[in-house]
Amino acid sequence: MRGRFITFEGGDGAGKTTQIELLAEALARAGQTPLVTREPGGTKLAEEIRDWVLHHASSMDAETEVLLMFAARSHHTREVIEPALESGRWVLCDRYTDASYAYQGGGRGLPYSLIASLEKIATGGLKPDLTILLDLTIDASIQRTGGRGTNQDRFESEESAFKERVRAAYHHIAAIDIERVVNLDASQTVDELYKNISLLVRKRFGVSID
Repeated sequence: MRGRFITFEGGDGAGKTTQIELLAEALARAGQTPLVTREPGGTKLAEEIRDWVLHHASSMDAETEVLLMFAARSHHTREVIEPALESGRWVLCDRYTDASYAYQGGGRGLPYSLIASLEKIATGGLKPDLTILLDLTIDASIQRTGGRGTNQDRFESEESAFKERVRAAYHHIAAIDIERVVNLDASQTVDELYKNISLLVRKRFGVSID
């Protein structure tokens, strides 16, 4: 049986990493062998692209940025995600293609049609079985990530207007794909948020997790 593909989306500081770890631990206790991965990243090549895009290319234009993101995604999908799903493993991914619609589309202003064309090439049509959108206000996001100081990446250091556009794009995605994307309030406590996520996964996939 093919595995399940669950992605986590949202702005910086929304708690994606923590919630992915909690869900992975619960799935492992239930007898699954979940694969936890991230974007950009997930392979040696994609991680190198991630480092370049996020930390070493302050003057990069939007078109170059989106092409690099999808190059990383293509390698990640073919080398890691698809093989894991085919082998029956659950894949939990911190961001996927929705992030490009939000950041390069909403944030940078690139046409969604361009992103859709790149998506078709890079993913081969792969869509998550479930996308959990952790929604957080921009003020709350800045409060949570502001302490990173000089360690902030290119997106974390963007102005509030950029982050508002990204958040609006995520809301748009959730509104037009209501079966796949579930919007959750990320201002909840870690335990409250995980309780909602675990309930959602149990109902959606019929898996017994705590």
